Amino acid sequence: MSVPHAKVIVNPVAGARSTFRKWPLISQRLREVGLSFDHEYTEGVGHAVELARVAASEGYQFLVAVGGDGTVNEVVNGILSSASTSSTNLGVVSTGTGSDFVRSVGIPRDCVRACSSLISPRRLLIDVGVVEYIKGGKTEQRFFINGAGVGFDAEVVKATESLPKYFGGTIPYVGGLLRSLFGYKNKTVTLKVGNREETKHILTIVVSNGRYFGGGMRVSPQAELDDNLFDVMCVSGMGKFELLKAFPSIYKGTHVTHPKVRMEKAIHIAVESSERVLVHADGELLGEAPVSFRLLPAVLNVVV
Repeated sequence: MSVPHAKVIVNPVAGARSTFRKWPLISQRLREVGLSFDHEYTEGVGHAVELARVAASEGYQFLVAVGGDGTVNEVVNGILSSASTSSTNLGVVSTGTGSDFVRSVGIPRDCVRACSSLISPRRLLIDVGVVEYIKGGKTEQRFFINGAGVGFDAEVVKATESLPKYFGGTIPYVGGLLRSLFGYKNKTVTLKVGNREETKHILTIVVSNGRYFGGGMRVSPQAELDDNLFDVMCVSGMGKFELLKAFPSIYKGTHVTHPKVRMEKAIHIAVESSERVLVHADGELLGEAPVSFRLLPAVLNVVV
């Protein structure tokens, strides 16, 4: 299988601004492996969406995101909002701090090795999520590929965004968790999973397409990107000290056996609350509930 000419979308500030320094090495390696490409830098939040939308609409069949999970999310939103979704493949060179999507999909986290994988003939046709939420009093919608969260998980994302991103892996997420822990109160929500509706006092709800969150934590160890299902984790009735005690088990994925953790499969989830409940997707804070999540099966080809 020949690899088509690629549009490479580079977020120079990803990975604590390290991507700008890494780009000369990455671009050299891309040429060495034989990839034909041109590239553009993003200039701010949301710019990668527009660059990807235009590139896909102009006929590029291969778009490569160079950056973190947020950059990948924006490129995916650009592809899926274009008229060329079915003919556009996604490649990823991860230079961010978390790298959760590439962990889930199996792309090397090392940026040099990831360059070599871009000429692979292998494609994985993955599912994509759609989240609908409230921002500024208006209903908005966004695609996500790895996962989304409601409640404490989103509060941690909010806190993490305000921390310096000097470190990779789980360190920024743990810092955000500790900052959020003592001020957060569990929320009373109406949760709809499929045809079931219930009122719960929740710590967090995580809707997973991929397995990894927060820089390598195995939040949903059984999740598959191509199984046409979300893995939904609901944590209810858990206090802060219980959370701290259970937290190390998330790295191994053994938290799923905790009596206050419920895991299930679904294709549609909705959450409503009279309280202010934050929402995030792919590690980016979006807005507030009421929120709904629905699955689009087998809509995005990823080069692996």
